[in-house]
Amino acid sequence: MPELPEVETIRKTLKRFIIGKEIEEVEVFWPRIIQFPEIEMFKMNLLGQSFTDISRRGKFLIFHLDEYDLVSHLRMEGKYSVYPKDEPKDKHTHVTFTFTNGEQLRYNDVRKFGTMHLFKKGTYEAKKPIVQLAPDPFEEDFTLDYFMGKLERTTRVIKNVLLDQTVVAGLGNIYVDETLFKAGIHPEKRSHTLTKEEIKRIKKYAKETLSEAVKQGGTTIRSYVASDGEIGMFQQELFVYGQEGEPCPTCGDEIIKIRVSNRGTHLCPSCQKENRE
Repeated sequence: MPELPEVETIRKTLKRFIIGKEIEEVEVFWPRIIQFPEIEMFKMNLLGQSFTDISRRGKFLIFHLDEYDLVSHLRMEGKYSVYPKDEPKDKHTHVTFTFTNGEQLRYNDVRKFGTMHLFKKGTYEAKKPIVQLAPDPFEEDFTLDYFMGKLERTTRVIKNVLLDQTVVAGLGNIYVDETLFKAGIHPEKRSHTLTKEEIKRIKKYAKETLSEAVKQGGTTIRSYVASDGEIGMFQQELFVYGQEGEPCPTCGDEIIKIRVSNRGTHLCPSCQKENRE
C-alpha cells in the first residue's frame, strides 16, 4: 500500500506532467471509485478545468483545479500515469482524464479499492474523508502534547494506534514497523503504558523514518512504482520490515515476524522487549 512517502513521491512526479493541463474529457470505467458527487456530475464539473497544483494530506493526494479540488486515495495499489491518449489502456485502467494537448492522465488500480471525491474549491478540508484525518508527523499540529494525549486515552496496542489515520496520518505497516524498531518499542505494548520518553522516541523516529523515505523516493514493495516509472529505493534502508530471519542491524539477533491484529509485523525480540503490561 502506498504510504506517505510513496504518495509524496507521486505528488512531486505528477506535478511535472499535469500542472496547467486542461481537461477535455473524463471517462469512468469502474463507478465505485467515484465517491462524490454522482458520476455524471463528477465528469461534467471537470470539463474545461485545469490543474493548478497538487498537495498531500497524509496518504491522500489533493488535485487542485480552477474551481474544484479532487481528493484521491490510492488504497492498496492505485497508480497514476500520463500517456498519449491513443496508447492502448490496460484492463486495470478505471478512470481517465484526457487533456486538450492529446495526453491522458490514467488511474490504474488492480484491486479497485481507490476512491475519488470532487469538492468545490476550498471546501474539502471540512468534508469527509479529510475532516477525519489526523495531522501527519510533518505537520505543526503533531505536537508532543497532542500525541501523548491520544496515546494516554487508549488501551490499544501501539502498532494499531499508529496505523489509525485519525491519530496520526501517513503511517502504514512498513513505516510503523521501522519506527517502533528504531524507538525500541514492542508493537504489542499498550499505548497508555508508554512513558513520556518512549512517546518522544516514537514521535522522533516516525518523522525521521518518513523523511528519509521521502528523500529516497518511497519503498519498492510489490507493485509500487512512481508515475514516471521511477522505482522507489527506500527498500535498501529497511531495518526490520521484510527482513524475517535476517540478523538485526543493531544486536545481530534474528528478526522475527508475528501477527498483530492480523497484520504481518516485523521486529527484533531483543531490541524490542515484549512488555504488554
